[in-house]
Amino acid sequence: MEQLTFMIEEQEAGIRIDRVLTDKCEDYSRSYLQKLLKDQQVSVNKNPVKANYKVQAGDTVHVTLPDMEEPNIRPQEIPLDILYEDDYLLVVNKPKDMVVHPSAGHMEGTLVNAVLAHCQGNLSGINGVLRPGIVHRIDKDTTGALLICKDDTTHRALAEQLKVHSIKRRYHAVAYGNFSDEEGTVEGPIGRHPIDRKKMAINYKNGKEAVTHYRVLERFGNATYIECRLETGRTHQIRVHMASIGHPLLGDEIYGSGRNPYHLQGQALHAMVLGFIHPHTGKYMEFEAPLPDYFVKLLNKLRK
Repeated sequence: MEQLTFMIEEQEAGIRIDRVLTDKCEDYSRSYLQKLLKDQQVSVNKNPVKANYKVQAGDTVHVTLPDMEEPNIRPQEIPLDILYEDDYLLVVNKPKDMVVHPSAGHMEGTLVNAVLAHCQGNLSGINGVLRPGIVHRIDKDTTGALLICKDDTTHRALAEQLKVHSIKRRYHAVAYGNFSDEEGTVEGPIGRHPIDRKKMAINYKNGKEAVTHYRVLERFGNATYIECRLETGRTHQIRVHMASIGHPLLGDEIYGSGRNPYHLQGQALHAMVLGFIHPHTGKYMEFEAPLPDYFVKLLNKLRK
């Protein structure tokens, strides 16, 4: 049984406890957190509370997480596009429509299932049985370079690099509209959308710092090919930031307008470049994931 404890800050005062939990406990589904509230596993100042309780500054929240049966994640022989591999880590080029790690409704066919088979189970265990070896994630419909660790020492070192923003991550994307500047920076804290809890949004009250730098690679009039450099790595960061300045990504069904003239399956976003210092050699390494076929075809259509 695990206990989570945190204190309510002044800017969170007046928010319902169920929404606070959703923001604080991102690794757990909303339905699971609602069940904890119903089962009186959430207390404020040692008193069980209901979902509609509005927190106050200085409140101490305790969340009891009952022991759960560890799911049996099955290794699966799924082809991997490996950009680099050694005894400590590997860099893979994730395809479109592949979930990174198992979750409710996606227990098979994930990148973790494939990596478990490829590495014969030799992956770091820091993130538990659902996310072995996973240092960072990208969305199901986002393609590109992803880092996997084979042991805990390597994982800790790379997680620290990620924490201090020293891992180089450059994404290529196609966004709606014609950017007014050749390059720029979008700054805005990202947190849960205040109404639609399945979405992220720029949230000055409860969001975490997020910074995205972009530059124009090619203009098509009604769309622009851009490169985005992440200074931070929040959930849906590029998608939220580009939508916030009036340039949602083509194919983005969540943050876009719903238009999809190019019949894309999800957003046009690719994790192109990944660079980091190897924890064991001390040398800087950089890898580039080639653009997937759908992305190349999209650019060719736009050029015509």
